[in-house]
Amino acid sequence: MLISNAYAQAAGAASQDPLAGLGSILPMVVIFAVMWFLMIRPQMKRAKEQKAMIEALAKGDEVVTQGGVAGRVEKLGDTYIQLEVAENVKIAVAKNAVAAVLPKGTLKSL
Repeated sequence: MLISNAYAQAAGAASQDPLAGLGSILPMVVIFAVMWFLMIRPQMKRAKEQKAMIEALAKGDEVVTQGGVAGRVEKLGDTYIQLEVAENVKIAVAKNAVAAVLPKGTLKSL
């Protein structure tokens, strides 16, 4: 006969160690902790800094948008700001699109 009979083996005695299940959960907890400190926490910190920068915008600040447009803040609204990008050229930009506030005097040509 080519195929031998398979017999069920009796299950071993159940482990009485309460920490036996911890060995399978511990790697998942460690991976989550590493992801928290390397990815989630820095992203939350950057978002908090961005929100504080946007709330601190004032008329006359020189800013750069995420699209690379540089201008001086002329008017502030709830969700939009008006930027003067050249003499007598003004555009409306969403507040969330502001990437950075430049030091005063950076845009001398306006």
